[in-house]
Amino acid sequence: MLWVAAGVAVLGFLVALEITARHYGLPGPVTNQAREVIFVPSSGPLLYAGLALMLVVLTWRQRLFAVGAALGIDVVFLLVRWAAGAQLGFGNGALWVMLGCAVLAFTHRTGQERALLLKGVGLGLLLVAGHKTGDTWLLITSETRPEVLDPYVATADHALGNPSWVAGRMVEAAGPIGSHVLHAVYGQLPLAAAVIALYQLRNVAIERRFPGHHLVRTFLVIGLLGPLVYMIFPVVGPVYAYGADGGAWAVANVWPHTAPLLGAPHRVPFDEITPRNCMPSLHTAWATTIFIHSRKGSRLLRYAGAFWLVATLAATLGFGYHYGADLIAGVVFVLTVEAAMRSFDRGWERSGVRLVSYGAAVFVLLLVSYRYLPLQMARHPWVFGPLLLLAMASMIYAYVRTTTRWDQKPIAAPDPEAHLVDLLPGPGEPKVPLNSAG
Repeated sequence: MLWVAAGVAVLGFLVALEITARHYGLPGPVTNQAREVIFVPSSGPLLYAGLALMLVVLTWRQRLFAVGAALGIDVVFLLVRWAAGAQLGFGNGALWVMLGCAVLAFTHRTGQERALLLKGVGLGLLLVAGHKTGDTWLLITSETRPEVLDPYVATADHALGNPSWVAGRMVEAAGPIGSHVLHAVYGQLPLAAAVIALYQLRNVAIERRFPGHHLVRTFLVIGLLGPLVYMIFPVVGPVYAYGADGGAWAVANVWPHTAPLLGAPHRVPFDEITPRNCMPSLHTAWATTIFIHSRKGSRLLRYAGAFWLVATLAATLGFGYHYGADLIAGVVFVLTVEAAMRSFDRGWERSGVRLVSYGAAVFVLLLVSYRYLPLQMARHPWVFGPLLLLAMASMIYAYVRTTTRWDQKPIAAPDPEAHLVDLLPGPGEPKVPLNSAG
């Protein structure tokens, strides 16, 4: 019933978002996903990542057949598009196989096997739908928020030493190779998440059930809640508000070589194309989630999770997509969401409620400070800079301390009378007093 309720809620949300997008003359997530059944997908690797997640419920023989079918369908699509002179692309095969498995579950499976296969299909499609939903949210933010709050965040960022400006100059100095590596890491975040999720779900086909908590759940909740904050605190980022990419809408063309001058911050109008997707940094949130969930993996997986987090932070700042204040808010945001998801899985208790409440309070305090105290923060960087870092560090400490306690398995206390069992006489044996000297 929980899965059915979750499915109905997700479907209702997608339909509501589709209707909202249509109201603004935009294609919604359902339309974009349906088009990829025939037309060239916007992200082939994402579709194959979704297929890989679905494969965790299948046997090895079924996995080989599913992958072979997906590749065969893609080859047919490629040949037809090449012959017609159309745009080339791949990924349709993966979507066809996932949809085919959904049909197979209803027509050739019953009971637990049907439920397990449908959960696998739903997991794969949700990864893809989450990406489509995010794209639609970004378009809606640009249509509904004509003014942005970048001057407020840029002013508050003086307390942190304007890290985006510093990182931007470092990326420029690193040359094209470093830039290409960071772009690859930044753009393939869903693929990295799929790798961690596959590791966590590797035993589903054997145990015939999903674990209570895994990375995909947190990923989807982040993508659901994060854009709501975008609507409250619309920010486009330094490369647009203070760089050449902003064109005529930019406040000034100074990024990344000159920090913006201090002055009374105010709302500024911006175009209807650029997404208002900076506060909080969801790329930071997702990369932090990958790092957290990789901690229980192999050494290679732990190194990969750490690398992805560091490279993502470098890319978000170095390309001018985010301010330093965005990253701090993103870390607090994701730890709060992750704590809530783990508390939901293990049952709400005092420690979980306290951790989630504290994270939510810190997050709201950060947003209020960026909005109403930016000038004071910029004029006293040696006070507010450490305070911002301390707020983030306090949430990290609270999360690590609480979840470490959750992960510790209680050790049963020894029974002081257990050794007496060995002293009791067996059938037919004489009863000997315990205080006997013999």
